[in-house]
Amino acid sequence: MRIISGKYKGRRISPPKGLPVRPTTDMSKEALFNVLNNHFNFEGLKVLDLFAGTGNISYEFGSRGSSPITSVDGDFGCIKFIKQIANEYDFNIAATKSDVFKFLEKNNASFDIVFADPPYALDQATFERIVLLVFEKNTLNEDGMMVIEHSKYTKLDHMMHFSFKKTYGGSIFSFFELPSKNEELDPELFENDTEDE
Repeated sequence: MRIISGKYKGRRISPPKGLPVRPTTDMSKEALFNVLNNHFNFEGLKVLDLFAGTGNISYEFGSRGSSPITSVDGDFGCIKFIKQIANEYDFNIAATKSDVFKFLEKNNASFDIVFADPPYALDQATFERIVLLVFEKNTLNEDGMMVIEHSKYTKLDHMMHFSFKKTYGGSIFSFFELPSKNEELDPELFENDTEDE
């Protein structure tokens, strides 16, 4: 896998064989970050990477200046590799070995970006549970964005705070955003208001 942009642009990282992962392709990752680039300045963004696998997405954020980054995965080999790369490249990544759902239930921190790349084989209800937990636990900051990568067989358009989706090959990225404070207020309250000059 290759880091697309930032301090380590073009650097190739080779994870050990045998990790139980399906890394996001370079093409899909580049497309994803092109979308995010229209919404965020990556410098200093607080990022949560769920089902982090090889750490592919975490490294891309780290190369672009995001910090701190929390990478969560249930596989010891993945976490060991992420820690190794974070140390080698001086990324501010906290790699945590945990079941993602248990992590979300216990977590009290909030993040600017939450990225989740669960195994495509997980059922619809499990994908929906990720969305529900993130918003129930206030894991996403007010101006933040959650992105879930999934296959065409999973539908998340109906979920709370769904914003839009992008399709790249066999992968779909569903984006979620909290409404702004103005959108949350009842528009009838403003029917008789006049704008200040």
